[in-house]
Amino acid sequence: MIIDQLDTPLTGTSLKPTPAGVAYTDPEIFIREQAEIFEKMWNAVLRADSLASPGQWRTVTVGREEIIVVRTRKAGIKAYLNVCRHRGMRVCTTAEGRSKTLQCGYHAWTYALEGELVAAPNLTSMPDVDRGEHGLKTVHVREWLGYIWLCVSPAAGSSAPPSFEETVMTEVSTRFGEVQSLENYGIEKLRVGQTRRYEVAANWKLIIENFMECYHCATIHPELTEVIPEFAQGWASQAQDEIHGASFGAQVEGFTVDGSAGVAALPAIAEAQDRKYYAITVRPQVFINTVPDHVIFHRMYPVSAAKTIVECDWLFLPEVVEKQLDVSRSVELFHRVNLQDFEACEQTQPSMSSKAYDDGGALVPSEHHIAEFHQWWAQQIGPFARGR
Repeated sequence: MIIDQLDTPLTGTSLKPTPAGVAYTDPEIFIREQAEIFEKMWNAVLRADSLASPGQWRTVTVGREEIIVVRTRKAGIKAYLNVCRHRGMRVCTTAEGRSKTLQCGYHAWTYALEGELVAAPNLTSMPDVDRGEHGLKTVHVREWLGYIWLCVSPAAGSSAPPSFEETVMTEVSTRFGEVQSLENYGIEKLRVGQTRRYEVAANWKLIIENFMECYHCATIHPELTEVIPEFAQGWASQAQDEIHGASFGAQVEGFTVDGSAGVAALPAIAEAQDRKYYAITVRPQVFINTVPDHVIFHRMYPVSAAKTIVECDWLFLPEVVEKQLDVSRSVELFHRVNLQDFEACEQTQPSMSSKAYDDGGALVPSEHHIAEFHQWWAQQIGPFARGR
């Protein structure tokens, strides 16, 4: 596999190499990615307001770990590995619920929403059992942009996780400009107008690579290039060295499937952000797209080397959601973009096993920024990749 030369142009050309096909198909590489990327970094999992009341909980998956995310009475949002400390059964066996405690269905070990062991058969006859020590294993939690972000490694209480400010907020600042320019959209105050869930039969890296470039836009995104004509030229907004907002077409009124006006504009966006589309990738699994009246927020969950779940929220001002204004034309535009992108990724995945892709493919100049993602990926999974 070509690893050390991913940013070196192919001899005599302006093309740069990609990883070999095995990087997108090998189960061992996928396990390494889960352990070294998704289980060590911050992942956005839920909208915080989806857990509105104490006792509400949902289960989510980060890497290979299933996690209970719950709103407590005393400590706000908390998260735990969904594993009973007694014999290891899953504590929560459904996707969501509401309860005063969290109880394992095997031997009735019962945990407070704040995580400590509070009851179990014959527990009073075992005074040597430390209820805190045998509580649920906690997971690091942060709230930002209205989302709950989790880091499962290391276990909370053992040592600090990666700095959220350095790894997430710096990532946003690097790719979007100053964080304040993103804060103009007030994402934390918006409400979910609609959510779509996609099961994509493709490796997670193919999805990120697709999202980062627009060389394909003229080919597969007719609706998008009608709204943003410059995308037909093949240059993505996040391919630039500096922040670059892609302008709406002259006759386009809003970021909708037919170019008609959208709903209520976000009140704090700057003049330079009006009639512009911005997009960033927040590694390892978030895509953020901003337009003047709404924000589109993707969260990606790799399931296997050839399957990825993507959840996409369309976020609008609270009054838009409360008044049930028609947002269908706004949602339909990026829903079509998603379907078009994911089909392209699914049509690419089988070729990753072909002998024709044993040495990988090539990036044209307008895709050269993807080489930096490939280098980052290789650095995260380390010598394992270099030794293959």
